[in-house]
Amino acid sequence: MSSALFFVGCCNRQLGYVANPVGKGISAFRLNLDSGAVEALGITEGIDNPSFVEVARDGVSLSAVSEVGGWNEGNITAYGIDYGSGALTYLSKQPTRGDGTAHNSHDNAGRFAGIANYSGLPAEAKPNQSIAIYPRETDGTLRPPVAEMRHRGSGPIAGRQDRPHAHCIRWTPDNRFVVVADLGIDKLVIYRFDAENGALTTHGETAMPPGSGPRHFRLHPTLPYAYCINELTSELASLAFDAEAGAFELLALEPTTPEQVPNNSGSAIDIAAGGKHLYVGNRGHDSIAGFAIDPDTGIARLIGTTPSGGRVPRDFSFDPTGNVLVVANQESDTLTLFRYARETGELHAMGTSVPSGSPTVIAFHPYVR
Repeated sequence: MSSALFFVGCCNRQLGYVANPVGKGISAFRLNLDSGAVEALGITEGIDNPSFVEVARDGVSLSAVSEVGGWNEGNITAYGIDYGSGALTYLSKQPTRGDGTAHNSHDNAGRFAGIANYSGLPAEAKPNQSIAIYPRETDGTLRPPVAEMRHRGSGPIAGRQDRPHAHCIRWTPDNRFVVVADLGIDKLVIYRFDAENGALTTHGETAMPPGSGPRHFRLHPTLPYAYCINELTSELASLAFDAEAGAFELLALEPTTPEQVPNNSGSAIDIAAGGKHLYVGNRGHDSIAGFAIDPDTGIARLIGTTPSGGRVPRDFSFDPTGNVLVVANQESDTLTLFRYARETGELHAMGTSVPSGSPTVIAFHPYVR
């Protein structure tokens, strides 16, 4: 039997986009990759609204951000991981230098972590930083930030784009650049990254269509392309990526539903193993949209949608083998599982529904045992 360990961040106190927060903290589960059975291992409490969680590439630790309405700064908290039991051990906590902390990730060398602050307070509220970078020790402990940047500007959608809203931060594969999707200013903002000391230097921007609201993005694992889900228009953007120049070019936009759906919004994005297919969450349509990626042009086209098995699929993730997709249905308090068909891109429901209070993110450990 082979199994995979994964963690679920759950909303446990009031937050504007969660109707009835009933989570407790960060839950650990073990997935039997053969049968699809899921075993609940335990819950780490004592953390506020861990709305996004990521396991570092070395599997030693995870970091979780706390997104709490009204706080001038969120937190990023690091935990050591015991793979056998799924237990988490507290390591450190650092302020996020801004409010509405929505995303975190680790650089490719495992020496730094980064956060993105959605920033819902007035622009004059301090410290009002859009992103921050933290040194990471070998055991996963995070140190105080060594770099921070503040975005400026706005977009045309009143109430959603009155100010910058950084929503996703990721490193390019060569670790030379940090890329930030900012929903409020309709841009991907690119920074040059110093892998020795964590410093950031302003490098460039790629504009998305006005009012589109770029939320999360992924770089293709092997091809020079990237993909961004635009939350406000429910469109997937395909982009060419020049790794040497650290620049993106918008190639195409594709709807995430076969027909227009009122009040739908895009959520998570992930690329399946092998790089042939890509998936996006639809909140409102309550589905997972599947796309086929053309290996010659890099453009992703919609091939269909699959009901998510619950309401408001906020996040999802593939297991390390790439065969099973786990979806967090935020407003149904459930996780649902699907098998991925590598040839066709179809997602087949496994009939597994796992209780989990107000789940907002899925994070797999990189190793299978």
